[in-house]
Amino acid sequence: MAITTFAELKTAVANFLARSDLTDRIPEFISMAEARMGRELETRSQEKRATATLTGGDAFVSLPTDLRSIRMVKLNTTPTEVLEYYTPQKINELYSSGGSGKPRAYTIIGGEIKFAPTPDSGYTAEIVYMEGVPDLSDSNTTNTILTRHPDLYLYGALSAASVYLMDDQKTQMYDSLFTRSMEELKREEEKGQHAGSGLFMKSDYGELT
Repeated sequence: MAITTFAELKTAVANFLARSDLTDRIPEFISMAEARMGRELETRSQEKRATATLTGGDAFVSLPTDLRSIRMVKLNTTPTEVLEYYTPQKINELYSSGGSGKPRAYTIIGGEIKFAPTPDSGYTAEIVYMEGVPDLSDSNTTNTILTRHPDLYLYGALSAASVYLMDDQKTQMYDSLFTRSMEELKREEEKGQHAGSGLFMKSDYGELT
């Protein structure tokens, strides 16, 4: 059967488990798979943009609630200006004198971005970031990863189910299949990002854990 929706995925997991007493647990197994995928995957479907309005005299702006790691922060000025990322300690050293001006840098403190120097007026900042894997549910029935890689979801959920059932042999088998599927997806993403150009390394800014 095709696995393109949350309901179809739950049915497939139940079929593989061949048990009728785990129906209520299957969404939990899927959530466990999503948690691991969310920590390890960085696919194009997870990349998002958000804008934030900076206020003069206020150095802090709240981060998007679904943010996992930041790719880039820029000011939508003319021309646009990409801001430098520094650790909280370094940004305090560089801008210890206080004062205000056009922001040149940022750091991450808790659930906020701190801009430096403190904005001297209103600016619009654009944040390019990675979100986690959007959770499947009865109301959010599908996502790009399920559509393109249903085996990843299936093996991940079965791995979690095998742990729950304390079946070491199947846990090892399904975890190996889950890991292999994630590695294949990562390689596919790398090929898609660098097709037609030379490979180069790009670091993340301000990754949250």
